[in-house]
Amino acid sequence: MTIESPDRSAAERTAWGGPLAMLGLIGAALIFSMTTWFSATAILPELAQAFGLSAAGASWLTNAVQIGFVVGALSLSISGLVDALPTRALMATSALLAAASNVVILWVPDAVWLLAARFATGIALAGVYPPALKLIATWFVRGRGLAMGAAVGALTLGSSAPYLLRTIGAHVDWHAVVAVSSGLALLGALILVFAADGPYAASRPKPDLRRIGIVLRDPGLALANLGYFGHMWELYAMWGWFLAYASDAARVASQPPPLSAPLLTFLVIAVGAAGCLGGGILADRLGRTATTALMMALSGSCAVAIGFAFDGPSWLFIAIALVWGFSVIADSAQFSAMVSELADAQSVGAALALQVAVGFALTVVSIRVTPLLAGAIGWRWTFIMLAPGPFVGAAAMLALRRLPRAETIANGRR
Repeated sequence: MTIESPDRSAAERTAWGGPLAMLGLIGAALIFSMTTWFSATAILPELAQAFGLSAAGASWLTNAVQIGFVVGALSLSISGLVDALPTRALMATSALLAAASNVVILWVPDAVWLLAARFATGIALAGVYPPALKLIATWFVRGRGLAMGAAVGALTLGSSAPYLLRTIGAHVDWHAVVAVSSGLALLGALILVFAADGPYAASRPKPDLRRIGIVLRDPGLALANLGYFGHMWELYAMWGWFLAYASDAARVASQPPPLSAPLLTFLVIAVGAAGCLGGGILADRLGRTATTALMMALSGSCAVAIGFAFDGPSWLFIAIALVWGFSVIADSAQFSAMVSELADAQSVGAALALQVAVGFALTVVSIRVTPLLAGAIGWRWTFIMLAPGPFVGAAAMLALRRLPRAETIANGRR
């Protein structure tokens, strides 16, 4: 399987090489920039103690990033700036702002400023992720699913990095986690200075508020978005609360589990990078709608099944968790690829930003409801509430597959 574009013309090359080189550059920048996303979640107990946060207040540390991301992505989409601004400048500036808003946590005086800093981090990251997907679409036509899968895999690795840092240094001071993640985001900003549009880039349109209406009225995009929304209902609540889930499972297990809860959480999120690549290969070969429906059916089943292995045996609990980590993100990039193939060329950025904005808005609800349900019934069966999302999403993908417009997806593979 190749992720090269079909025509290897001179226009495809930059001073840094061709499509694969640019994909590697964008992927590295995403890994480094996205370490700021879960930097606070990975050290949640320490921050809660340092700032006197209640359980409800602590849950808003993750949600503040999600809300900021929604605000940023919606602003870029509705205004049309995501398509009108130079992509490289937007991404590099946003990664720099993410580094700054993350590192300021080290000096904020109270919880209000802490939440404001996390909100600002989310806004900044909205200028990194959707534009990165748009940028990749300008470099790849054939193999776009795998290319975008690689990019989302990079995002996944970046999101898991704070958990790895905490695992390596179990007693590392929380200030170090914040400092390292901020430094990596700064490095991501420097890398993005060398990014460039590919040969399939459309001309930059002037900002036009009417463009978002075109996106909203498209039935093919509506189904692609519905699939993504179901996927997002599950994804970030699972990622954000798996550490608490695994910790409680270890507490009630008859024998000490072979992996610590932070290490297992890192592995569950990190294995999603392999899932993104696997999903990209399948999507380019078998079709995007079929691949996304399959992965959502699998991840939704894991959300139900993991409760049955909650108190052991440990190997079964770990196996279900890893399969879930693989499948829960394996379809993510394919929704973006579908939007880039279904949307008008000059509206791709707006369509992608709108998709992720609404998707992440849903995560605010699922992230908030998850601990409330756990408080009422215990952690064991809490993740079942996430299963309807991927099942609804799978149904939307099968419906999209039947539309004539689906012929434009994945070079006719739907």
